[in-house]
Amino acid sequence: MKLATRRILALIGAVGTVSSIAAVTALPSQAAELTPEQQAVHVLNRLGYGPKPGDIQRVQQMGVDRYIQQQLNPSSLPLPASLNSRLKALDVQDESAGQVLYEYQAALKLTKDDSDEAKKKRRELIGRIVEQTAEARIARAIDSPRQLEEVMVDFWFNHFNVFSGKGLDRALVASYERDAIRPYVFGNFRDLLGATAKHPAMLFYLDNWLSTSADYQPRGFRRNAAQGVKAKANGLNENFAREVMELHTLGVDGGYTQKDVTELARMLTGWTFEPRDLIRNNRTFQFDADRHDNGSKEWMGRHINAQGQREGEFALDVLAMHPATAHHLSYQLAQYFVQDNPPAALVDRMSKRYLESGGNIRAVLETLFKSPEFMDDSVLAAKYKTPYQFVISAARAAEMPVTNIRPLLGTLSQLGMPLYGCQTPDGYKNTEAAWMNPDALTRRINFATAMATGRLPLNKAVDEGDKMGKRQLEKQADGPDKPNAQAMPPLNSQNLMAALGTVISTRTRDVIANNPEALRAAMLLGSPDFMQH
Repeated sequence: MKLATRRILALIGAVGTVSSIAAVTALPSQAAELTPEQQAVHVLNRLGYGPKPGDIQRVQQMGVDRYIQQQLNPSSLPLPASLNSRLKALDVQDESAGQVLYEYQAALKLTKDDSDEAKKKRRELIGRIVEQTAEARIARAIDSPRQLEEVMVDFWFNHFNVFSGKGLDRALVASYERDAIRPYVFGNFRDLLGATAKHPAMLFYLDNWLSTSADYQPRGFRRNAAQGVKAKANGLNENFAREVMELHTLGVDGGYTQKDVTELARMLTGWTFEPRDLIRNNRTFQFDADRHDNGSKEWMGRHINAQGQREGEFALDVLAMHPATAHHLSYQLAQYFVQDNPPAALVDRMSKRYLESGGNIRAVLETLFKSPEFMDDSVLAAKYKTPYQFVISAARAAEMPVTNIRPLLGTLSQLGMPLYGCQTPDGYKNTEAAWMNPDALTRRINFATAMATGRLPLNKAVDEGDKMGKRQLEKQADGPDKPNAQAMPPLNSQNLMAALGTVISTRTRDVIANNPEALRAAMLLGSPDFMQH
């Protein structure tokens, strides 16, 4: 075991495990008023991915309330010129879903050619799509001043999760996040629900693009462009309907039955897309009346007459404004922003505001952020960072020039949270129970040490032979005993400490101060304090 790892584990033993810190913060509040610095740190950690150098002082100067209002209205915050330039250089960000799908299929056609040149070309084509999509997300999360917008993009993507590793979705994820998620994160939930339900990434992921009435007579077979094999486009598929009700709206205890799932699936038959039409005309959604089940339905206590596409639209209208949906969404938001087991009274107030506002997401968030529960001292550092939050917050605190995101993507994969890589439709969890385990803790410490000691080549050109940063991660050394492995200057612990402010407790600072300077930055990023937010 390397020296820094031993010292960080000793630090954890001295100040308490991450779980014990969370237990302490969960004790009944003594109604202690937060200091201005604590308030600033709290909103930077919860509404964003933690402070960059100078952020705590900036928020204190402008006031927490004004900061929150700015974050709720991000159009008032211009993006840095350097970030704008970086995003504009990522071609995939500006290409239509049809154009990216065309490029992806062109790459797949090379699979029949086993020559080295064809394999290299295929890797380049697919790699360009995958890495540019990831780079846009990572770059925004680290450098955008619109931190809450980036948090809400991540939150809603998880809520309406699609797995990029499933066939065509590798090509469609960029458009899905850009066109179906990002524009609606503060808007009306019904608009967000409709945008995700009609996007080809969701229709493909949950198989609704092939769902038909039971008596549909297909005109032969259709080619499944993702697999390159023929697949029957007939038969009712309940995957999409079930997740729309269980995950996207009502929740698992939302008061619906299996019959309601089946009837909704019938109402959503014909909601599809045609890959060839998407490529040629960028037509991302179409209603195929031939595939639709035109029989009457009995759904959620309602008699539904045949109305074609309007049946599905009506269902989304009902689901979006159902009290169970208001409670389900409010609980998830409170769990994300307050604590793993959010106060019932807060969830109830948020639910009420949701219904009063017609499903206005910004209004619900305002209720949450203005609540006494959000700024109560009992919820300070009560949340355990997900791998994504941990990695992004480390990059922000270190303020490193991240031009090569592969080491970060590799770390996310090693920590069990590959970007766009959740295979199940429920998305990644944001609770301590989901991410707290000894193996993952060791991996976090390894990452913290590699970053602090300059052993992650985040400012280097991408190595074609490097598979998403895995080689760098395998070479991580936990101490200053291998200077030849250093790729970047080591972090200055004093600058890092100043950037983090009250994130780091006095007790942790004292323990770290008794260790060599070369280890202190690693101990800060690997500390239990930093893993909480």
